[in-house]
Amino acid sequence: MKIILAPMEGVVDYAMREILTQSGHYDLCITEFVRVVDQLYRPPYFRKICPELHQGGKTRSGTPVRVQLLGQHPGWMAENAGQAIALGSPGIDLNFGCPAKTVNRHRGGAILLQEPETLYNIVKSVREAIPDHQPVSAKMRLGYETADLAIDCARAIEAAGANSLTVHARTKIEGYRPPAHWPIIDDIRQQVSLPLIANGDIWSRADAEKCRRLSGCDDIMIGRGALCLPNLASVIKENIQPLAWADTCALLIRYAGYDRDDKQRGYMPSRLKQWLGYLKRQYPEALILFEKIKRHRRLEDILPLIQQEI
Repeated sequence: MKIILAPMEGVVDYAMREILTQSGHYDLCITEFVRVVDQLYRPPYFRKICPELHQGGKTRSGTPVRVQLLGQHPGWMAENAGQAIALGSPGIDLNFGCPAKTVNRHRGGAILLQEPETLYNIVKSVREAIPDHQPVSAKMRLGYETADLAIDCARAIEAAGANSLTVHARTKIEGYRPPAHWPIIDDIRQQVSLPLIANGDIWSRADAEKCRRLSGCDDIMIGRGALCLPNLASVIKENIQPLAWADTCALLIRYAGYDRDDKQRGYMPSRLKQWLGYLKRQYPEALILFEKIKRHRRLEDILPLIQQEI
């Protein structure tokens, strides 16, 4: 079984990838998306999204980090894919699953699941733009409003030359409302030959086992579950105990301490509160800590309160 850390926009940045992969039980990370419109981005922009390009396209613990692109124009997607590969990305991932209204309104992400031919053209252009030994992966949802075109989309992605496909087991309209429809992934899997990776509502080892059984997939991708339980990949693979609350608070302190520019540094109070919002699912203590820090806006006021939990 391979476990992939999901690309959560505005959440799983390079510091989060460093922290969550330190256990060594993730096989791959996908970056937050690079939004491609009508330009070829220069190397500094790619390195901002994926600082791991400075260290061979891997986290410090050795987990590969693949650049993800989101866009609608095959030509520009192909050019930017070539740039990312030249800079050291171990493959390219294509985002056909983002449910954000702003992204969809500009014909990016899940809105393209209504156009299997467009998916084919994008994947084919990217596949032809990078060396054969470099993998092209894609991520999709079951569809935009319904799952009626799910198999057509998967077939288009496969026919265009993708090496693997992650399927989030909900439509765009369903958002993140439970349940995830894992059996539909199995329906898709029976119609294509490329490897499928199951994603959606994996919060525990039991969820992972059930997801693999119902989807028929060997491999899984986890996102929100990894934020709720920072050592979830190790819990799934090694059946170890969930990380203790004090150790989780130590990770919060570490996360706040990573090098960032002034603008990013200003986001940190909100990012810490955001992470505590996820942690509340696993740790009752997170709600209490959140109440203590929620009115504070300065990092120097928040960190001592977190330190008290260690």
